[in-house]
Order: sequence, then structure tokens, then C-alpha cells
Amino acid sequence: MIELKKLSADDGMDVYTMLQEIPKEENGLVNNANGLSFAEYKDWLQKKYAESQQTGLVDGWKVPSTTYWLYVDGRPAGFGTIRHFLTDALREAGGNIGYGIAPAYRRKGYGKKLLGLLLEEACRLGIDRALVTIHADNAASKAAALANGGVISDQTEGRVYVWIDTAQKNGFCI
Repeated sequence: MIELKKLSADDGMDVYTMLQEIPKEENGLVNNANGLSFAEYKDWLQKKYAESQQTGLVDGWKVPSTTYWLYVDGRPAGFGTIRHFLTDALREAGGNIGYGIAPAYRRKGYGKKLLGLLLEEACRLGIDRALVTIHADNAASKAAALANGGVISDQTEGRVYVWIDTAQKNGFCI
């Protein structure tokens, strides 16, 4: 069974352990929870929850964002974050959606599934089109984005820019 759960300030050791398995920085994904003590992780959860409740920019650059956990058969297998809107900087690097899969769950289609579920949530948040910026050498993320209806709008030496219509799969948001 695959399900997406929204981050909660009460998330526990299972999520913490999964976050320690995903590298701190890999293919453009930054996992700020990697390396934290459990107490620091609980504080981090509080901050991430607050980010999902904010409106507008904070400190002139930080946009509201919501984090989700991908669960596979009752165990956390990955995470993703949806940025509720884009700044010029996020259009260059970051996009609306960032996600990562724990190493034990890679190469099994979970990245594609996670991105699809995040796109459904983005649609519910009122995001009609989502931008995913991908390191040029990250073939797995590029394939996941294209499999979810993505269209490459630009490509540089270092990045691929993929726009995805969030309502494309169902024609509407649920």
C-alpha cells in the first residue's frame, strides 16, 4: 500500500530514521534533517509545519511550503516538499516540487509515484502548473517528471526545467 501523509509536528522515529538514510545533499535535493539529533529533528518538524501555515514571503525570500512523507506498506520511504508559489530564484533552482527517495526504495518506481501524488496535492493547493528543476545528470528524476506528463521547457548544462500541468491526470483536482 502506498500513501502520502502530510508532515506533522508529532512525526516520530520512523520518519527520523528515513531522513537519516537520505543524504544531506544529493542531485540538488537538500535534506536539512540529515545529521540532526532526534531533539533537533523535533524542532525542525515544528519549523517545517510553521512553513506550511505561513502566507507570503518570510525574510524576503522564503515561500510557504508543505512537506509530505511517502509511505510504502506502512513504512516511510521518501519525502517531498511543495512550494506554494515561485520566486525568481526558485524558477532558476528549486521549482515548486522537490522530493527524495530513501536508498532502499530506489529503482522501484516510487519516485514517479511520489511525484504524481505531490502533483495531486499541488493541484489542491491551487497550483495549476508545477515546475520541477532537475540536475541534468539525474536521469531518474527526469524520467519521473516526464512520466507524470512533464514537458521540458528549457535545459542548460546543469539543469533541466520541466513544467507539469497538475490537473492533467484527472482533468481536475480532487
